[in-house]
Amino acid sequence: MSVGTVDTTRNYAKAMDREDELASFRKEFYLKDGAIYMDGNSLGLMSKRAEKSLTVAMDTWRNFGIDGWTEGDAPWFDYSERLGAMMAPLVGASAEEVIATGSTTTNIHQLAATFYKPEGKRAKIVADELTFPSDIYALQSQLRLHGLNPDEHLIRVPSRDGRTLDEEDLIAAMTDEVALVLLPSVLYRSGQLLDMARLSSAARERNIPIGFDLCHSIGAIPHELSQWDADFAVWCNYKYLNAGPGSVAGLFVNRRHFSKVPGLTGWFGSKKEVQFELDHQLTPAEDAGAYQIGTPHILSAAPLLGSLEMFREAEIGRLREKSLRLTRYLMDLVESELSGMGFAIGNPNEDYRRGGHVCLVHDEAVRICKALKDNAVVPDFRAPDVIRLAPISLYTSFEDVWDMVQRLKVIMEEKQYERYEKKRGVVA
Repeated sequence: MSVGTVDTTRNYAKAMDREDELASFRKEFYLKDGAIYMDGNSLGLMSKRAEKSLTVAMDTWRNFGIDGWTEGDAPWFDYSERLGAMMAPLVGASAEEVIATGSTTTNIHQLAATFYKPEGKRAKIVADELTFPSDIYALQSQLRLHGLNPDEHLIRVPSRDGRTLDEEDLIAAMTDEVALVLLPSVLYRSGQLLDMARLSSAARERNIPIGFDLCHSIGAIPHELSQWDADFAVWCNYKYLNAGPGSVAGLFVNRRHFSKVPGLTGWFGSKKEVQFELDHQLTPAEDAGAYQIGTPHILSAAPLLGSLEMFREAEIGRLREKSLRLTRYLMDLVESELSGMGFAIGNPNEDYRRGGHVCLVHDEAVRICKALKDNAVVPDFRAPDVIRLAPISLYTSFEDVWDMVQRLKVIMEEKQYERYEKKRGVVA
C-alpha cells in the first residue's frame, strides 16, 4: 500500500489526475496508446497546435510566395520578434529583451563575442565541469579566437560530489581575472537548479558579465532574468517547449546592453525600418533583435508559435507547480517501490533546487534504459550511470508515472535488463 504517507496505488494516481487543472492539455499532443514518454527534456512531443502553425507557414509560402514576408496570418518579417514576445514571460523579461534566433551554440558564440572582452589579467572565462559539452566547445573556440589557451583561461569549476554544483564554489571562482561567466540554469544530468539570482548578483558586484544556458529550464520553471539583472541568456526550444527537432533557439539580452553592437553582425540584426535599404553601414536594431544574424528559419520556427500559445494559456507558474508534484511523486514511488534494487536519486530533493526531471543513478543504467524501451517507456540515458526521467506537465499524467514505475519494477524483479548489451546507442 504505502511507505510512510506515500500512497502507491493506481487509484491515488487517478485521483490526482482528476484534480489536475492542466489535464486538458494532454489531448493537444500526439501520444501513442500504451506508451509512456519520459524524454521530454531531450525532445518534447509534437502537439496539434505546433502542427497547425507549421501548416499555416507552409500555406503562406504556397499562397503568397515572397509576399509571405509581409502578408498572411503570421508574416515572416517580424516572426522572430513575435516569438520573442511570447517567450519573454517564460524567462521573466520584456518583449524587447528576447528574440527567437539561431541555435543554442551559435547564440553562445554570438553573446560571448559580444560580452567577452579580455583585457590585461582579466581574461578568463568561468564555466563548470558538469555543463553540457557544446557550451565548453564554444567557449574554448572563443578563447582561441583571442589567441588564448583554453587550458589556462577556461575555468571549469569542479563538483564536490560529481553530480551537483555549490554556488559558493562558483562565486569563489569569480576573481579579478575573470572576464565572463557562463553557467547552466539546470544541470543536464542531475537536474540541479542553480540559484541564478544569487549568481547574477555576485557577478554584478564583481563587474563580470554573466549569462545562463536555459536549455533544461525554459518551459519547466519560471525565471526572472530582468529582475535578477543577468546580462544574457540562451536556450533551445525543442525540449520542454515542444517546438520540434532542431527548432529555432532563443536568447535574452538585458536592456542595459541595447547600446552595444553585437559581436557577430548580420543583416537581420538591422533596424527593421532601414533593413531593406541595404546600406553597407549597419544600423542595429535597438533591442535584442540586433543579435540576429541571418534570415530566420521560418519552417523551423513555425511550430514554436503554436506551442507557445499553450504556454500562454497554461501559465508557467501552474506548469512549475505540477512539475514539482510529478517529480516528487516519481521520487516517492522510486523510494517505495524500487527499494533495494540498486537505485539512487541523483537530483536534489528540495523543490527549490530541482529542475524538471528526475535523475536515477544505477550501475546498469544503460541496459535498464534498453529494457524500458522494449516495455514501451521512453527514458533517456546519460553516461555513465544516469537514467533521466522527465514527466512533462502538459502531457504526462500521474497515472503515466505510476505505470512507468510498475514497468520498471517488473524489469528489475525479472532482471530483464540482463538480456541487453551494456553499451549505449549512437543517440543515447
